[in-house]
Order: sequence, then structure tokens, then C-alpha cells
Amino acid sequence: MTKGVLTLLIVILLLSWYLSFSASRLDRLHHRVETSWEHLDALLQRRAAVAVEIAHKSELDPATYLLLASSAFQAREASIVERSEAESSLSESLKLLQGDSNDEVDVIAPELLTELGTITDKIKIAVNIHLEAVNAVRHLRTKLVFRIFRLAGHAPLPLRYAFEDDIL
Repeated sequence: MTKGVLTLLIVILLLSWYLSFSASRLDRLHHRVETSWEHLDALLQRRAAVAVEIAHKSELDPATYLLLASSAFQAREASIVERSEAESSLSESLKLLQGDSNDEVDVIAPELLTELGTITDKIKIAVNIHLEAVNAVRHLRTKLVFRIFRLAGHAPLPLRYAFEDDIL
């Protein structure tokens, strides 16, 4: 009987260790999603600020100015629910601005256009990192052991936003 109790105790200890290890792994992945989102959010806010600066410092036609400035302000002030649409709108406005090759923008704000290009490259990398983290959490949370033992606790499932797929 002692062998049976000892074996059962070892199995319970191993199962407890495995569940604890799995829960802490999932927690680290959730933390990675949060930090990657914070970094991406900071870059998106900086992109919106640069777009506002470009609108103010260059002599754009009134329609382009209004479109760029309003989409940049909307992206900066959007709630989490409206964020995807606002960022997509700003991306489209910036594509329109960059596609026109305005001489006014090139002459007055070349350093801002350079900064915008740098931020755009950083955003592409940050989106990839964020999507990788979100996909890792989603994949892990679909496993049976995570659902049965509720290892995610009450943590919400990370979301993917539509603007992440077509950002720039």
C-alpha cells in the first residue's frame, strides 16, 4: 500500500508541477502580448503626432490638410473599440499624401517625412511581433489542458485588430 500511495503522491506532484509550469508559461505569453501592444501603441501615437506636424508645417491644399489632420486626431483619440477603423483611416490618408509626391511637403517637411518613414518601418516590425505573441497565446489557450484546468484564469483572449493586417 505504501508503494501505491507513494506512486500516487509522485504523480500528483508531477501533475501539479506541470500545471504550474504551464500556467506560468501562459502568464509570460500574456505579458508579452501586453508589452508588445504598449510598444505598438506608442509607435502608432507617434505616427499620428508626426502626421499632425506634417499637416501643420506643410502647405497642403485644404482638402488634404483636413483629411490628414482629422484622421490623425481621430487615431490619437480613438477608444479601443474604434481604434482599428481610425488607424486604417490614418494609413490611407498617409498613403494618399505619400502617393502624391507633393513638392510643398518635400520642401517644408523633409525631416518629418524621413521620421514618418522610420516610424512606418518600426510599426511594421512591431505589428509582426505583436501578432506573433497574440497567435502564440491563442494557440496555447486552445489546448485541452489549458481549457480543462482553466489555466488562463480570467485573462481575456488577446484580440487581433483589422488594421494590423493592412497597416501601411
